[in-house]
Amino acid sequence: MPMNIAIDGPVGAGKSSIADRVAERLNILHLDTGAMYRAMALHMIRNRVNMQDEQAIAAACEEADVQVRYEDGAQKTLLGDEDVTGLLRSGEVSAAASAVSRCPIVRERMVRAQRELAARFDMLIDGRDIGTNVLINAPVKIYLTAAAEERARRRYAQQVEKGDMTPYEKVLADLNMRDEQDMNRKINPLCRAEDAVLLDSTEMSIEQVVDAIIKVVEGTYGKRN
Repeated sequence: MPMNIAIDGPVGAGKSSIADRVAERLNILHLDTGAMYRAMALHMIRNRVNMQDEQAIAAACEEADVQVRYEDGAQKTLLGDEDVTGLLRSGEVSAAASAVSRCPIVRERMVRAQRELAARFDMLIDGRDIGTNVLINAPVKIYLTAAAEERARRRYAQQVEKGDMTPYEKVLADLNMRDEQDMNRKINPLCRAEDAVLLDSTEMSIEQVVDAIIKVVEGTYGKRN
């Protein structure tokens, strides 16, 4: 069976960047499920879909062609033939992704694709409901979190690097709103799986977090050659 690792946690916890490094050290693929939902959200934005209208989201979902490809081990997220990887981290897309991810039809479609990939490849998958829904039998589950203020600081720094000067206070408010939405949605809310290892990265460097996850993986799978 393929090696499957599930990492869940709230927005801004650093899941994607940390998962990239863990997957690289283990020489396995990393599937960023958030990028899949963000690509779907970008499709909705481009088509001016009302994010409060679940039926409209469901209908537009049928027209969206979200794909995942890998180049030299790096994930590329596509809408049709367009690589939209570099367009998915804006505040607008983040907010839309939270609304889109609450739609049952969207979630069913994304989860099906994620499970199919995990059944074929050694893979680390990160998201909001990987250990509790997508890969409920994954031998390794991590719940990665950090204090809201620290997560907002990290997100603010990332956005500034890209020229997005949204004030820190707005970033924090948006993050708290996203947490509320993710943790209280009716379908597969964000929560820690009972068998997930809790990892609070508030006072940890990226390398410390990576090392901690590798230690958990090696405790289950043994050391990788």
